[in-house]
Amino acid sequence: MDRKIGTISMGVRCPIIREGDDLATIVVDSAIASVESLGLSIRENDVISVTESIVARAQGNYASIDAIAKDVKHKLGGETIGVIFPILSRNRFSICLKGMARGAKKIVLMLSYPSDEVGNALLTYEQLDLAGVNPYSDVLTLETYRELFGYEVHEFTGVDYISYYQELIESEGAECEIIFANNPKRILNYTKDVLTCDIHTRQRTKRILLENGGNRIFGMDDILDESVDGSGYNAEYGLLGSNKATEDTIKLFPSNAQVLVDDIQNQIKERTGKHIEVMVYGDGAFKDPQGKIWELADPVVSPAYTKGLVGTPNEVKLKYLADNDFKDLHGEALKEAIKTRIKEKDEDLTGDMASQGTTPRQLTDLIGSLSDLTSGSGDKGTPVVLIQGYFDNYTE
Repeated sequence: MDRKIGTISMGVRCPIIREGDDLATIVVDSAIASVESLGLSIRENDVISVTESIVARAQGNYASIDAIAKDVKHKLGGETIGVIFPILSRNRFSICLKGMARGAKKIVLMLSYPSDEVGNALLTYEQLDLAGVNPYSDVLTLETYRELFGYEVHEFTGVDYISYYQELIESEGAECEIIFANNPKRILNYTKDVLTCDIHTRQRTKRILLENGGNRIFGMDDILDESVDGSGYNAEYGLLGSNKATEDTIKLFPSNAQVLVDDIQNQIKERTGKHIEVMVYGDGAFKDPQGKIWELADPVVSPAYTKGLVGTPNEVKLKYLADNDFKDLHGEALKEAIKTRIKEKDEDLTGDMASQGTTPRQLTDLIGSLSDLTSGSGDKGTPVVLIQGYFDNYTE
C-alpha cells in the first residue's frame, strides 16, 4: 500500500537540560519514547534535530559581562571604541553591549538605518523619503535623528532601542555617542578602534575598515574566541550566536557539537538498527512578511550535522512534469510516468527545467528552519525535533 502521508515534523518533549548532562543519551531516549507513545518507530533516514540552546547548556558554555569586558579592553585598548551595526535585540545583544561598555571609556554606537541587518526596523523607507534622507550616504547624529523622526518603538517589542542601548552603555560608566550610518568607513571619523557587530557581512566590514585606516579592528566573532579566566568561549564564532542567560551572563553558541551529533547517530543505530541523520540547529532562515524580520541572527543555521545532510535537495517539480512532459496523460498512466521519471532522474539536476521552482537551499538550512518553526522559542518544551519522511518522494 502506498504511504498516504509525506513529511512529518514532531516536537519531542525532553527533561530540562543542565550542565554536565549526558545529552546524547537523553535525546535518544526521548526520541524513541516519543514515537513509541504514538505507536510509531524510528525509521531509516529519519532526522533528529537538537536546538543549540540545550547543547550549549549541557556544555556549560556561559560567560559573564566581566569576561566580555576584559577581552574587549585587551583587544581594543579600553579607550574610545566604535561599536557598529549591532542588531536590535534585548536577548541577543544587551548583555554583550554591557560588556563592551564596561571594557571602554567611551562607546561611539553606529546604528544602521532604517533597519538592522536582520530586519528589525527603526524607521520605514517612506519616513526617510519624506524627510529627504539618503540612507546610502547620510550620517545622522542622535540630535538630528530625533528632530526628524522623534521616538519610535519596535513594532513587536515596544522598545525604543536607541534609548535602551544608550542607557545600557551609560549604566556601565562609559560615555555614549550615537550616530546613524550604513557605510562602515564613517566610524573612522570618530575612532580607529572598532568592534563590528554585523553577523553575515562581518568579513567585508572588517576588510573595509582595515583598508581605510582602521587600527584595532575586531568583530564579535573575535571576542571570547578563547576562554577568559575560565569562561566559556567559541573558537569559531566568539560572541556571535550568543543569547542572554541572566542579567550578567550570556550563553554562547555551542562548541564542538560534531561529537554530539555523531554520538546520537551511533546510539540510534545500536538501539534500533536504523541509520538516521542528526543536526544541531539555531535560528531558522526565513523572513517575516509583516515585520520584515529575517530570522537568522545566528552565524549559521546549523553548527554541526552528520554527513547525509551535506548538499541541497535534488528534486523534480511534479507540477512541471504534469503540465509539460506528461500533459496528455491522466490517472494511473500519469502516476506511473511521473514515478518512472523520478526513479530515473540524474544525481545532479542543476539546469534541468524539470527542477525549476524547487528550493535551491542547503539541506541544513531547510531542515533547520522546519525544526525552528516546530520547536518554537517559548514554552513548548520540545527542544528536539524528529522529522520523518523528509527524504521520501512520490515513488515511495
